[in-house]
This record gives sequence, structure tokens and C-alpha cells, in this order.
Amino acid sequence: MARIRVGLLPTAAFMVGTLPVPKYADAEKTQFATDRETGAKLMTITLFFMEEDRAEALKITVPETGLPNGLKPGLPVKLFATPWARIFNGSLSDGIAYRADRIDLLTPAPAADAA
Repeated sequence: MARIRVGLLPTAAFMVGTLPVPKYADAEKTQFATDRETGAKLMTITLFFMEEDRAEALKITVPETGLPNGLKPGLPVKLFATPWARIFNGSLSDGIAYRADRIDLLTPAPAADAA
């Protein structure tokens, strides 16, 4: 399946808002939600999407295996979203959910030499 980079505009950025927490499959919180294809435990993380003069908090679902080490609030990240499609009552629906295959930490740019 295709990977789609989210936030393609140069002014768009994502920043970690909260640490990931487990996503549950039931209201009683006795069953962890898992990825249908891989069986990986699903986590929910809040990211801030920032562009120009606005910021929006988004809750993103990510498999535990798609979370990098060292993730903490305030760090800039990029994410890769998964397109989805389904047929319901004979009609095709598709789009991009707030679900990502993975989140990557952005590496800081190397410092310029002070010569």
C-alpha cells in the first residue's frame, strides 16, 4: 500500500504533544486494540500540526512498532499515513484517517561551521 507523507507544505510541521498511550478495543479497557494486519498493539499519541499562524491538536493511532525510541513532548516529527478504503452498503468510501504506520523523529540540521 502506498505511503503518503503528511504535511507537504514547507510551513507545515508536527510536534509531539503527549506520550503514546494504549488504545483499547472495548469501553471497559480490558482488551488492547491491535493492528489487523500485523497484530501489533495500537497506541494513541497527540501531535500538534502547525502551519503558519495556527496549531491544531490531532490524536493519531500508531502501531507500537511504529514509534521511535526517544519520543517525548516537544520533539518535531514526521509521519506516514495510510490511505483506507471500504465498501459499505454498496458504496465505496475512502480517505486518510488519523492513523499512521509510523512516526519518525526529525534529525536536527547539522550546525554550520563558525569559521
